[in-house]
Amino acid sequence: MTDAASADELVRAFLVKLGWNLEAKKQAVDDTLKNKKRCQALVEFSHECNLDEPVSEAVGAILFDLCTKFPAEALRHRKSLVPYVLNGTLKALQLEASVAYFKKIRSDDFETSHFEKECGIGVFPSDDDIMASVDAIVSERLAEITEKRYQVFVSVLTSLRERNPFADRQKLMKKLEEKFVSVIGPKGDADKAPVKGGPKKETKRPDNETTSEADRVKLQDSIRFPDPKENYQNHKETLEKHLAATGGRVVTRFPPEPNGYLHLGHAKAMSLDFGYAKKTGGICYMRFDDTNPEAESQEYIDSILDTVKWMGHSWVKITHASDYFEELYNLAVELIRRGKAFVCHQTSEQVAESREKREPSPWRDRPVEESLKLFADMRDGKFKEGEATLRMKMDIRSPNPCMWDLVAYRIKYHPHPHAGDKWCIYPSYDFTHCLNDSLENITHSLCTLEFGPRRESYNWLIDSLDMYRPVVWEYGRLNLTHTVLSKRKLIKIVKDGIVRGWDDPRMPTIVGVRRRGFTPEAINTFCEKIGVTRSDSVVIDYGVLEECVRDHLNEIAIRAMAVLDPLKVTISNWDKGVYSVERPNIPEKDKGTNKVPMSGVIYIEKSDFKEVDVKDYFGLALKTPNGQPKWVRLKYAFPICVKDVKRNEQGEVVELIAEYDKEGAVKKPIGGLHWVAQPEPGKEPLKIECRLYKNLFKSANPGELENWLADIDPDSLQVVHAYADPSILSRAAGDKLQFERVGYFCVDPDTKDGHVVVNRTVTLKESKFKPK
Repeated sequence: MTDAASADELVRAFLVKLGWNLEAKKQAVDDTLKNKKRCQALVEFSHECNLDEPVSEAVGAILFDLCTKFPAEALRHRKSLVPYVLNGTLKALQLEASVAYFKKIRSDDFETSHFEKECGIGVFPSDDDIMASVDAIVSERLAEITEKRYQVFVSVLTSLRERNPFADRQKLMKKLEEKFVSVIGPKGDADKAPVKGGPKKETKRPDNETTSEADRVKLQDSIRFPDPKENYQNHKETLEKHLAATGGRVVTRFPPEPNGYLHLGHAKAMSLDFGYAKKTGGICYMRFDDTNPEAESQEYIDSILDTVKWMGHSWVKITHASDYFEELYNLAVELIRRGKAFVCHQTSEQVAESREKREPSPWRDRPVEESLKLFADMRDGKFKEGEATLRMKMDIRSPNPCMWDLVAYRIKYHPHPHAGDKWCIYPSYDFTHCLNDSLENITHSLCTLEFGPRRESYNWLIDSLDMYRPVVWEYGRLNLTHTVLSKRKLIKIVKDGIVRGWDDPRMPTIVGVRRRGFTPEAINTFCEKIGVTRSDSVVIDYGVLEECVRDHLNEIAIRAMAVLDPLKVTISNWDKGVYSVERPNIPEKDKGTNKVPMSGVIYIEKSDFKEVDVKDYFGLALKTPNGQPKWVRLKYAFPICVKDVKRNEQGEVVELIAEYDKEGAVKKPIGGLHWVAQPEPGKEPLKIECRLYKNLFKSANPGELENWLADIDPDSLQVVHAYADPSILSRAAGDKLQFERVGYFCVDPDTKDGHVVVNRTVTLKESKFKPK
């Protein structure tokens, strides 16, 4: 047996001890074995766990996450957590806290009692504890709640979760909702208007970076969906009931799965979902399609909410598919009673084979009562994963694969980030999505074209249960050059360490472009500009997005000067000491001014000097064709000319000796060079770290390449240390800057303790995409 085969067997054996059914989870096992880093980690972790017997699947899931999510810099502590998992005092929420805890302390020693307290080991608040906490916070903020009502609900909920970090999040929200209703009554129309002077947003944004309300409602004026009153239903009473619930308004939803970070494709979806509702005076739900607990986490939920708010959108209510698990279960029971669903015992491989052959499951026609009992047994945990599923009895002979008896429920012994560990069966996307739309009275279910074939199964399930049917409309997904928007490929890029994380400025994630310095206004303008098509073949050049960013930053970015490739200039006739030069924060706008020092020693870009002048060159030169000095103006200052140079041992020019126009005799100097001066004699200017980003991929369409990873540009990030004027020290993370003649930059969160880090957002160069 080879070493690789031996390692695979060790991993398989350990997965069995973690409660995995290798046959039922064949795809997950195969994916795990393909990841050699993960395999190595699992082998090492198996020695740390030293399990004699298999554990339950729920405990095994926590152990698996402990192995794969624990910070690499703190691995020496990982085995210390195993006993807590095995004795049931460390579950999903405690694991999240533990990962964050050890990311901070890294490999340092820690006190057990401090760790247990910080990470909530053994802390599982009861319903009474939760209710007491709800009562306390509502009592504390009663005056504010009475005045502002539901406008402060999210703020109160956030504070409540901070006080109860290890309480069931769904229970916290429901108990708080019940308390609000009991104190101030149900939500009315007045509660939907924004309150001025409400709670501060978590993300600090400059006054000039507020999203234009008007811009957000212009979306797709050419699109004409059916009026909610014209939405055809099989029964007249169904439409009447729906209109009574909605008041005839448009109701949409933005329904991401909380299994990753939102990317620019989601920005387009947000623009349509929230924008169409806004345009028509309707409402939009923020809904999490959280039906796969193994891939979901609170980290993703929090990130999605923050991203949607940052993009300038607002929702009427946050919902989760898991909020409806009880109702969905009851609807599944009703589907069985109507003879339209059955419990099946085929393995995933057998299901795939029978679907391929268009052959029905051998259990398709089992008696209704038998399926009802078995489905109840599934819920009660009497089957192992993969031993039973609930499948819909659709049309196995249909030409549409989405009608081939899709799975409605499957068994997963894995805690849910929102619903906790109440359920061991989870509904599939195909079962959940349409029913959630109907239960929430969605009028227009908008989705991308890959969901087109699912429209038939969507309508089949709703009609089979005699429920309200929304309008379904598909549009072309966003395709951009020089990047990939496939979640699977983005996960690969992050997990392989090709980028620094999901918020790496080269990533097309919204947290990534946000860190790079893109603004929500620019992204929303881009979504408006490209419009909505009914084709997936349209590919938008990334330059179109960059031009939208460049246009907005030109209006809001504070001007500063930085020299990325500095060349020292000593002004030999200098007699002014050090004085301040004043310049506008933003030219032609009443946004104030700032001051920078000017002295007898400055630094310019090396590219702004040539030893021998050439035609159409606007920089400094030592020698000119006519033998006359070449005078070039410094921005906000005076003209200078080069008199001599100093060289190093290799003959390279390392310093210019120049004179400035002391008498003001030079009438028409050329150019306008940016510069950075020594703040006092002999003192080096402020040094900053500049991260210069380019496209992550070299090819325009990397997703179409067989070996797409090989197309990654190794030079997509260049780090240089530049000189900058001291005005930059007053800027905070996220602030937008224009380094004059260089490009647009954004202050990075890595800035601290006087070490300034900036990311290049876009260059100053005019694009071919700019309107003439």
